[in-house]
Order: sequence, then C-alpha cells, then structure tokens
Amino acid sequence: ILGNNYTKDAATNISASVLERIPRRLHLVNNHPINIIKTRIESYFLKTNPGYKIVDSMSPAVTTTQNFDQLLFAKDHPARSPSDTYYVNADTVLRTHTSAHQSTVLESKTSNVGYLLTADVYRRDEIDLSHYPVFHQMEGIRIFDRKSLLLETSADSFPALPKGAKITDPTGLGNPETNPIQTASHSAKDSELVALHLKRALEGLVWHLFGNDKNLEIRWIEAYFPFTSPSWEMEVMYQGKWLELLGCGVIEQQILNDSGNSDKIGWAFGLGLERIAMVMFGIPDIRLFWSQDPRFLSQFENHDASKSITFQAYSKYPACYKDISFWCPEGFHDNDMFEVVRDVAGDLAEDCALIDTFQNKKTGRTSKCFRINYRSMDRTLSNEDVDLIQDKVRDEIAQRCKVELR
Repeated sequence: ILGNNYTKDAATNISASVLERIPRRLHLVNNHPINIIKTRIESYFLKTNPGYKIVDSMSPAVTTTQNFDQLLFAKDHPARSPSDTYYVNADTVLRTHTSAHQSTVLESKTSNVGYLLTADVYRRDEIDLSHYPVFHQMEGIRIFDRKSLLLETSADSFPALPKGAKITDPTGLGNPETNPIQTASHSAKDSELVALHLKRALEGLVWHLFGNDKNLEIRWIEAYFPFTSPSWEMEVMYQGKWLELLGCGVIEQQILNDSGNSDKIGWAFGLGLERIAMVMFGIPDIRLFWSQDPRFLSQFENHDASKSITFQAYSKYPACYKDISFWCPEGFHDNDMFEVVRDVAGDLAEDCALIDTFQNKKTGRTSKCFRINYRSMDRTLSNEDVDLIQDKVRDEIAQRCKVELR
C-alpha cells in the first residue's frame, strides 16, 4: 500500500479492485472536481484564519486503534464489522473516515489554530449511482486555548452572511437530554462559545460554496457521534433539494486529553467531497470521478472559482440487466456480495438492487434475488458480453459467499 508492506492474515478482506484505486488520490489531482471542491473549502477557512494547517497526504492504512478506539467507538460498534470495513489484517484497516487521523494531527501540535485534513476513505457498501467503495472526505478541526477562549473565538474573520439568510436552528447550542454538553469537562459557557463559533464557521462555508443559489437555506439537526458532544448535522436546500452536507460537534475532551492537548477545547466537522461535487457540478454517476476520459476531465480544466461549472453528459449507453438468486448461508451480508460484484465487474456494474426475498417456512432458509444493472460509460455492452461477466459473477459469489445458487 503506497510502497509499504503489510502482512495478510485471516482478517484480510481487501479486493484487488480497491487496491488498484489507492494510488489514484483524486483529491491531489489538479483540475479534478474533487480537488476543486477541496481547494475551495481550504480557501474559505484560510481566509477566516491563516493558521490552519493543510494535511492531505497521509497513508490510508491505519491501525484499528486510530480508526476506532481513539475515537471512542464501542468494541461492538457495527462499523468494526468486516462487512463494513476493509481489513488489511487484524490490526490494520483502510481508514473509513478522515477522523482516523484526528489524534495523530492533534499530537503533532503543528498548528495552534487547527487542521484541514483531506483523504480518500474506504467502506464496503452498496452499488448504485451515489455509492462507491472509495470516496473522499474533508475533516476540519479548530482548537482553542481554554484560558483564552473568548479572545480566540472572536479572532476569526467570518464573511457577513447575506441579508435575510434562511437558517433554521431549533437545536440551540446543546440539550441536556438529547444533545448534552460534556459537563464533566466543559462549562456551559465554554461549550456554547465553541458551538457558536462552529456553526458560524460552517454557515459561512455554505454561502461560500453555494451562494449562487438565491433560494439557499440551512437547517440544523441534532445528531450523535462517538467523538463529539454536542453534535449536529447540517442540511442545505440547494437547487430545490435538501442535501445532507456534513456532521460536526464539540470534540470529546478525552480525545484532546489523550493527544496531549488537555489545555485545549475545540470543534470538528466532516463532509464528503463527492456528495458536494455531484450536486454542485451536476455529475449524475459517482463512477465518473474515476474516469480518465478526456471528455470528462476537460470540462474542469482552467476552472474559474467565480463561475459555475455544469457537467455536460457526453454519452449514455444502454443498460443490460441480469438477475441472480440464491439461498443465503447463516451470517450472510449483502455488502459481501456487492464486493464480489465490484471485484468481477468493476465499474461496469452501475447498481445492484434487492428485488425479492423469500423465506421457506419449513426449512427457515432465506432466498434473495438481486438485479444487477450493467452499463459501460464508454461503449455499448452486448448481451453476450454481459453474459460472460454474469457467469463469472455467479461462480465467484457461490465460491466466496458460500451461497447456494438457484
């Protein structure tokens, strides 16, 4: 992985198709839509405070301690499941979120303001137009000296929001029952100062990114994350549709203490770059981000941040559907099957949907039927082409998922 060797063991579950994506690092490719969004977000925060440090080249292979334990994930949290996470070996995973590096950058103490951390992240997931096993996140971390909190929260230079900006926030700065302040570590005043700064920073970011829409709206929703409290999600009304934009909150003080920053208090947010790029640029299919077709990439060359970019579709080849049904073994997880489909069919698999479930009342066995939609982004697939792929998909699912084909 990026030149470093790791020992495989019984926990290893990374497919060849995912390994091939690791060196691509789309967030570092100039004029790529992922890089464009990254740069625009960095530009906004550096204008509010030039002390932020940009971190964007960390290895995706992290320890389970970094990915889960340091972020206070419970030992039985579903995210630890091999059906959700790519394990390099029992002690190492491909990061599932940029937060896996939160403690590392805090320990580095290379900024007394904060960090803007961007990375490719990896999750075993469903197959459709908006999900892909590799995607890109940005994490923002802002820290303050607890002794100078009032002064430091007043130091950042936020742009004025437009007159009449529509922001709905019934959540306030915390709720003792549903979104509690960390009363064992923070005073109400300190937590509220940090939360207020966080919300103001992110509201400004939204208008920086989406301000061309005169009907732009924001609404705040209470949330839960193991590593922040209180926590929120932000939704944005853009081009007439609500978009789940990001999650955020006041950093759990234990994380700061454990990283040698007990004198600090802070906030963090995380957002998906593909989600923003698909909406902002009108990109309909997440697979396109991995395309090396000049007809895609050339549309983002020499971009002007002051002007909007709208992706122009250059082809739409016909789809070819194939169904597969099987009896499920005990412990079967849909994500394990999706991984096989991705590994065999690659980006020719546009989506894979469950269309029928049947349980035999006598035996208690469960049968599932999935429909796989094959579509190439650069050529027409013949039925014969797809039959060959489907035959291999069936064989591999039977072998690797231990199902009984019907």
